[in-house]
This record gives sequence, structure tokens and C-alpha cells, in this order.
Amino acid sequence: MVWQKSMDLVERVYRLTATLPCEETYRLISQTTRAATSVPANIAEGFARASPREYARFLAVAKGSLMETETLLVIAARLGYLKAGVSEPTLALIAEISKMLTVLRTRILQSRRTAQS
Repeated sequence: MVWQKSMDLVERVYRLTATLPCEETYRLISQTTRAATSVPANIAEGFARASPREYARFLAVAKGSLMETETLLVIAARLGYLKAGVSEPTLALIAEISKMLTVLRTRILQSRRTAQS
């Protein structure tokens, strides 16, 4: 479910950054889309790893990329590139994904500890 929502986030970010000025192509646009696409990519890569510990590590990286995406969208809004309220649904989705990643990572680490006991 968190991977699916993060894929939705990527679509939203691409749509939002398409409205930014051309001079931001190699600055905010590039960095924001890279950060957003890193979220589901790290979730998928971690899931494919052989151990819960590795999966948890990749989920932490995904959360870092998620927070980077949030920061870059806030910067774009503060610079006046995004109209007021346009990024709000995307920021709400980021908050939801953040909570989901935290819960998933916690459960994976707890199940790992339980299995070791």
C-alpha cells in the first residue's frame, strides 16, 4: 500500500513540477522529481532484499527522500512558483506516506527482534 501511494506521489510531483518555470529545469524540477522517484524505488529495492534489516534500512532511505521532496515543494511554494493551496494535497499525501513508512519500518524491526528471541 505504501509503495502504491508513493507511486501516486511521483505522478503528482511530475504534474506539479511541470508548472515550474523553465529556468528551474536543472534545479528544483530535477531535484524534486529525483527525490520523489527515489521513494517507491527504495521501497521496492528494500522489499527485494533478503533480510528484514536491509528492508528497514531502505525504508529509512525512502523516508529521507520523502522529506526531501516535501522540503523542495515548500521551497517552490515559498519562491512563488506554486500558487497557494496547489501543493496542499500533495503535502497531505507526503504526511500520510511518512506515517505509513514509520509504522512499516517499526513493524519490520519488531518482527525481526521477535524472530531473534
